[in-house]
Amino acid sequence: MTTKIPARKNLKNISAYVAGKPIEEVQRELGLTRIIKLASNENPYGYSQLAKKAMLAEMDQTAYYPEGMAPALAEKLAVKLDTKKENIIIGNGSDEIIRLLTRSYIAENDEVIMPDVTFPRYETNVLIEGGSPVLVPLIDGVHDLDSMYKAITDKTKMIVICNPNNPTGTIIEKAKLEAFMSKVPKHILLIIDEAYYEYVNDEEYLETIPYLEAHPNLVILRTFSKIYGLASLRIGYGIMQPSIIEELVKVKDAFNTNRLAQAAAVASLEDDAFVKYCANQNQLGKVYLQTELSKMGLEYFPSHANFLMIKLNQPGKEIFEGLLKQGIIIRSGHLLGYDDTIRVSIGSQEENEEFIQALKIILN
Repeated sequence: MTTKIPARKNLKNISAYVAGKPIEEVQRELGLTRIIKLASNENPYGYSQLAKKAMLAEMDQTAYYPEGMAPALAEKLAVKLDTKKENIIIGNGSDEIIRLLTRSYIAENDEVIMPDVTFPRYETNVLIEGGSPVLVPLIDGVHDLDSMYKAITDKTKMIVICNPNNPTGTIIEKAKLEAFMSKVPKHILLIIDEAYYEYVNDEEYLETIPYLEAHPNLVILRTFSKIYGLASLRIGYGIMQPSIIEELVKVKDAFNTNRLAQAAAVASLEDDAFVKYCANQNQLGKVYLQTELSKMGLEYFPSHANFLMIKLNQPGKEIFEGLLKQGIIIRSGHLLGYDDTIRVSIGSQEENEEFIQALKIILN
């Protein structure tokens, strides 16, 4: 009999992250050749051809370790974002920076305030460090900032905001977020995850980078995984005060981002036309899906990202399984905190149309 070696007690009630089903897995399970994946908010238009050229050129350097702090990428980002290079840290996806923040700042019983529901890795990383997540329910899919502020105690070390929020796609009104930022005590880290920043085209969305100097506790997270289409390369970044970065570097892996990812990200920042095209196509796809869903009598959260969370009158898991049999992968709401919903990434026009037709078949 094999003896199970006990792991850390902090892991007892933590489950592994459940990602959207990969295309290859569905092909193996169902024997299908054509699969449409609308589960993980990936870019259906791929990635910049400038990034491809940069990766091919960098291939010859594969035998050599990358620069640990990705200085060329940090400098390029600083120019593009009108901030200082010293304010930027590059991560193995922005989710690594979340992990670095909790590892650096969260001790046993420290509290971290976050919305319920949101991206689940915030809560998981807090629990791993022995901290206590304080979950504040959303109101109509939007952060309840008043209740989040009231939840602050002498144990609060962090507050996490996801804007646009995943999985609802909603944003916080500019004036409300600005007022909240001003009220949060400066000894509490305020982390704003803006993974879907480039998709937002609403005047009510707050540009947070100009607030860095006035709010030394502010941490902004962004990624190359979404609109830039570099999801498999795992590269994101954080914008914050150098004093915070100094602490994160202490617990960061020495070579956390690879050469190809760094080169691709640098090149992607040169291709504004590609980003604009993807944002425009996403907006067209979103309008199409919203129009068709409304015709079907279905409601959805007002999304400012590249996905929609659709409200149903039946378990989302049933719809997920029905669509899967037709070769369409989406996300069931039961994995995201809303049982009677599904979350669907906005695909190409052809993919969107196939999704709508398949959904009509299932619902009828």
